Amino acid sequence: MGRRAAGAVIGRPVVLLTVILAGCSTPRPEASPAPMPTPSPDWHPVTVFLDSAVATGAAPGAVLAVLYPGGRFVHGTGQMGADDPAPTSDSTVYDLASLTKVVGLTTALMFAVQENRVELDAQVQRYVPAFAGAGKDRVTVRMLLAHASGLPAWRPLFRQTSDRAAAFALVDSTPLEVPPGTREKYSDLGAIVLTQLLESVFQDRLDTLLERRLFQPLGMASTRFLPPPEWRPRIAPTEMQPWRGHVLRGEVHDENAAIMDGVSGHAGLFSSADDLLTFAEWLLDQAGGPGTRAAGAGGGQTVIQTNARTQEGLAGERPPDRPTIRPTVLAEFTRRQDLIPGSTRALGWDTPAPGHSSGGLLSPSSIGHTGSTGTSLWIDLQHHVAIVLLSNRVNPTRDNPRWAPVRGRIADLVMTTLLEEAR
Repeated sequence: MGRRAAGAVIGRPVVLLTVILAGCSTPRPEASPAPMPTPSPDWHPVTVFLDSAVATGAAPGAVLAVLYPGGRFVHGTGQMGADDPAPTSDSTVYDLASLTKVVGLTTALMFAVQENRVELDAQVQRYVPAFAGAGKDRVTVRMLLAHASGLPAWRPLFRQTSDRAAAFALVDSTPLEVPPGTREKYSDLGAIVLTQLLESVFQDRLDTLLERRLFQPLGMASTRFLPPPEWRPRIAPTEMQPWRGHVLRGEVHDENAAIMDGVSGHAGLFSSADDLLTFAEWLLDQAGGPGTRAAGAGGGQTVIQTNARTQEGLAGERPPDRPTIRPTVLAEFTRRQDLIPGSTRALGWDTPAPGHSSGGLLSPSSIGHTGSTGTSLWIDLQHHVAIVLLSNRVNPTRDNPRWAPVRGRIADLVMTTLLEEAR
């Protein structure tokens, strides 16, 4: 099977921070350091490593996308799937798996907190009365977001229930394993409870809520739950899954999300690298990032060049309903919560630590997450850098551990490249 790599630099003449990595161990600065013009970064070491990882079987294909002050870089490598030789690109749509928890669920919760619909330290039972059982009256929204509720990590809802309502009911009745606030345990069940909470306070299903409040206003036209059939040719396939008896392509990989009609806060979103850069740039804009430009933001002409095509379009004015997050709300969701000693968890998001997919060069003011299908997103709020890495490492089987080390190495190579340009 042939493989092809494609790279792109997207945006205006490149401007990098003079201190892009200076003080990586310091807190987020009060003001952005002054930028200076530099030549285009040399992405060759990054692309060579990613090409090699894909060629040796870490995944059938992958797309790396980097947002940095003044520009965007996108590199696709490999092919759509083990049995599909079409090349990947910035528009290839991937099953995000648990990136759904941050791009979708956590963002919607920021809206809810900002609008006084939800209080972080309120009992979950205030919003989801069916969430009942011993000790659950002490579980707060904050605990669920920080994976400190005491809930189990998972249970096979797809084998134990037959529809979305029954899955919600079974999660609500699942006993805590330990008292609330005494242990960190990453829990899909907690995200499912938060899905119910959001749908209750907004009186809207999560997919339509996010489409209306986030994806459509930001112009994220390749991001949604339940992708339509016409998207199928550009969706990377995932697993040959025994439960469903066929290779999944455009169907959510997560079995529990599948039994929930494909719509849940723990998994179910599909998106492209280009859309995730737009999301990251919006989030950095809420944090006061410098002048990077996303589609639909600002003015001027955008030129996207790859080995396969050239696209040109005029960027319009920001739509009037473009969402905003107050700095105080964003700061609360992106700081380490310290509910459990040694935990790296913010609210919904994770933060860098040795051995994580963040690598070792992102600032402490960074947030990120991974997805089991082979996806990851890291956003450095101090240095205004975002790293999107999408793959379908579960195609044709999830029994593929070779992708995990790629994530941290890519993050380090990206930041090293930017450091070299800042010197």
